[in-house]
Parts: sequence; C-alpha cells; structure tokens
Amino acid sequence: MQRIGRYTKNDLMSDLVSDNYRVLLLMSRFGIGLGFGDSTIDEVCRANGVDTPTFIAVTNMLLYDEIPADVYDKISMEALVTYLHNSHDYFLGFRLPAIREKLVETVGMHDDLSRAIMKYFDDYTEGVHTHMAYEEEVVFPYVRALLEGRRSGNYSIGIFSRHHDQVETLLTEFKNILIKYYPSASTNEINNVLFDIFNCENDLASHNAVEDLLFVPAVGRLEKKLEEEG
Repeated sequence: MQRIGRYTKNDLMSDLVSDNYRVLLLMSRFGIGLGFGDSTIDEVCRANGVDTPTFIAVTNMLLYDEIPADVYDKISMEALVTYLHNSHDYFLGFRLPAIREKLVETVGMHDDLSRAIMKYFDDYTEGVHTHMAYEEEVVFPYVRALLEGRRSGNYSIGIFSRHHDQVETLLTEFKNILIKYYPSASTNEINNVLFDIFNCENDLASHNAVEDLLFVPAVGRLEKKLEEEG
C-alpha cells in the first residue's frame, strides 16, 4: 500500500522508493545510486554526500505539494543547484534524445507529415537547450556568486522568475498533435512514444515547480540577506 503523508530522514530509503517509483529520478539527480539495503534516508544521503534536508524538501514537495514555512532555512543552495544542473543533463543528454530516437523509428522521415513532426520536435528540443543554457550560464553562476557573498551588476532572481517560461508547454502541444493527427498502423509503437512524452512532460513540469517554488524563493532570501548585511 502506498504511503500517505510526508517522509522524514528516519524513514527507510527502500520504503520511499518502493512506495513512489518517481523518486528514482530524484535519486539519480542527487547522485544517489541503488544498493543501500535497509539504510534510512538520512544514512543514504550522508553516505552519498547529499544534504538530507534538501533531498527531503524536494521529495515531499513533488510527492505531496508540501512546502513547510521553514524549508528555506533548512535547504542547501549548493545541493539544490547541483540537483537542477543534473536535471538539465538528464533531459538534454538522455531523455529528449531517447524520445527522438523512438520517434525516428516510429514516424520516420519519408513524407511531409513525418518530416514536419520531426522538425517540430527538434525545434522544441533546441528551445529547451536555450532555456537550460541560460540557467547554466547566467542564473547558476549568479547564485554561486551570492553564496560567496558577492552581488554582480543589477541582476536579480526576479528577472529570471519573470521570464521563466514553462518548457513543458510546447511538448504538450506536440503530444496533442500526435494524438489528434498522426495516423499509425503500429499502435504499440506510437503509444510507446506517447507514453514517454507524457512522462517527460510531467517530469519537466516537476522540474519547473522545484525552480519556481523552492529555488527562486531561496535565492530571493539569500539576496535579501546580503542586502541587509551590506
């Protein structure tokens, strides 16, 4: 039976994974592998050099939409940036290329419709690259500077927040195009691709939620702290 309610550091990591298989994605982005036996969440995190409160915060937010009032005082900004960076690597280096490979096998490039489908997906992927490159090249260095006690120029996390587009939106449109307009003789193959797209869409939405609801407010607090100290 799946557990209802928040997880704490004293729960077994194996129970967390067994109850919520989506946690496997979180673990990989925190650099946590399998094979942890009957260790608690805290023991597994410490053994892998992961900040336990940050892992717990992300887990409970994504599983239960739970963000305690004091969460921003407990999470590690370094751990959160590492998690987001690893998420980018996952989407750009693994998830989207894997979907593209399946699309080519299923749709092909043999007529105008199939070529249009592939172009749409490639254009979407390029947009995700641009979106995530901005975070890697501008936002994360800015946050690392804040952690070192430095403010750079007139930039603020509010600028990022106001222009933070939802990268899963166009993927939703692409999914709907396939559902409504792509005639397929092989239902299993196209459904398999769509299943991956549905999962990727949900995963991207969760990624954005972590940025909007944990990362941005935490950076805002860090900015305010430096202003008060300066």
